[in-house]
Amino acid sequence: MKLKRSLAGVATVITALGVTACAGGAAPVESGNASGDAITFRSWSPIEQTTRQMIDAFQAENEGAKIDATIFNYPEYLVDLQSRASSNTMPDVLGLQPGALTQQYRENLMPLQDCAAETWGDDWQSKFYPIGIEQARMGNPEGDDNFYSLPILTQTVNLWANSEIFDDAGLSVPKTWDELVQTTEDLSGGDAAPFLLPAKDSWLRNVVFLQIANNVSPGTVYEAEDGTTKWTDPAIVKAFEYWGKLFSDGIAQDGAIGLDAYPSAVNQFEAGNAAMIPLGAWWIQQSDPTKSDIPPLSEGMSGYEPFLFPTIPGGAAESQFVGGIDVSLGISKNTANPELACKVLTDFIAGSAAQKLVNTMNDVPAVTGLAPEKFTSEKQEQIWNLFVDEWLPQVKWSRYFESPKLDQAVADALAAIATGDATPQEAAESVQAVQDTL
Repeated sequence: MKLKRSLAGVATVITALGVTACAGGAAPVESGNASGDAITFRSWSPIEQTTRQMIDAFQAENEGAKIDATIFNYPEYLVDLQSRASSNTMPDVLGLQPGALTQQYRENLMPLQDCAAETWGDDWQSKFYPIGIEQARMGNPEGDDNFYSLPILTQTVNLWANSEIFDDAGLSVPKTWDELVQTTEDLSGGDAAPFLLPAKDSWLRNVVFLQIANNVSPGTVYEAEDGTTKWTDPAIVKAFEYWGKLFSDGIAQDGAIGLDAYPSAVNQFEAGNAAMIPLGAWWIQQSDPTKSDIPPLSEGMSGYEPFLFPTIPGGAAESQFVGGIDVSLGISKNTANPELACKVLTDFIAGSAAQKLVNTMNDVPAVTGLAPEKFTSEKQEQIWNLFVDEWLPQVKWSRYFESPKLDQAVADALAAIATGDATPQEAAESVQAVQDTL
């Protein structure tokens, strides 16, 4: 996402072969596929430190296995993946997201249902949160019931508040659009940005828009995506309008379209320089109990409060839950060792490696029954349980589009509104023009 948890700077290579995994500078590889007892893993998530722990756990139970893992920033990962697909050097196991990203590389991927059934039994789908199974096949051609990726992490997309700033101001998090406007005004003039919007990133523009769109008219945007409704439907135009109001009404900071989420915006938020920011459940990873050096606001999640995007006038009475799969994993159809690749993938999702992943609170697990072995504060545990027990089971609306072209078209339309280069109606028409070509 995300993108969201990616490392700053260059990619990192992690290798496990009978010794503790170590990190270093990224090294070129001649082929994406390993052989024998070696597997290549490429992704933007989990972050390098977490991936190292996962490899250690896997290696402890699989002596002699080698995982050559490279963790990128999300934008660099997309470039690397495209290059590898073009040169037929896909990694054995790779990070994906449902819908557009998985469909872009579907022809390079191995169906995973046999791997899952051999590992977990014929009822393997029951291990996962329903939204993960539902989204795993997003965008598959009609009649294609294969699973080309399986979720490793799930999430909600939502807003986060700096609870210290809100407490000091005597304010509560906004639940309606009017409250959001008033809260932004009340917090203006201080040292912190009231609403920090990192609108440079297309993924973030789209997830904010999908929260707005579903709060305006639940589900209508997906009807436009499948062609049963036009993108120029008044409800969707209204959603584009309220996205624009974030800029025109002074809710977002000046220059929002030039601010990236990672690392710039999140560093500002973690430093206490913003009162609100749109991110998602994955932000709990900032309080990773396995880390020794945690900023004060993130320690035990002491300085944060998650909340849903406020309701829109004339829209749904309650804020809608948007989210689903954060990260999924796939296997190259050309892997030289499909059995070991399957073992790595399933262990990362629901085995010893998965427990290490969950212990770092990298995000909410995709399978039920996994929880961190340690919480560092009551608030941290309360937020975790809020996501796992209350919010995630209610997620009905996807944070993804199925088509790569449509995903980009919406992101471009939102950018045009933000810069004043398109009206909401024009933005909707531009997306419909792309829809008409699909």
